[in-house]
Amino acid sequence: QVQLVESGGGLVQAGGSLRLSCAASGRTFSSYAMGWFRQAPGKEREFVAGIDMSGSITSYAASVKGRFTISRDNAKNTNYLQMNSLKPEDTAVYFCAAWFGPIDRTVGAYTYWGQGTQVTVSS
Repeated sequence: QVQLVESGGGLVQAGGSLRLSCAASGRTFSSYAMGWFRQAPGKEREFVAGIDMSGSITSYAASVKGRFTISRDNAKNTNYLQMNSLKPEDTAVYFCAAWFGPIDRTVGAYTYWGQGTQVTVSS
């Protein structure tokens, strides 16, 4: 089993930055791809960013590319989402996810999910 715990969410003004962290349990962290998804009220959960098991391949949604950066530290069993130039439309609950496979942009591919962390961007 893999347990994921997100942290780092909060309230920030438009143009500000936040860094989300996702701490994973287990000794096989380096064996699975990680993803960040978000879900705003009344909307479906959507892909934000993903990173492969080694950290050498990343993928981003068009809406965040150039503003968000995903990274991972396999020695610390943690992955990160650095969010810069935040916009009110980035407001959502952000979820960390993992699965034993290649990088993927679809919700259904991921086996393990965190509980989510709220990000609110004020205008």
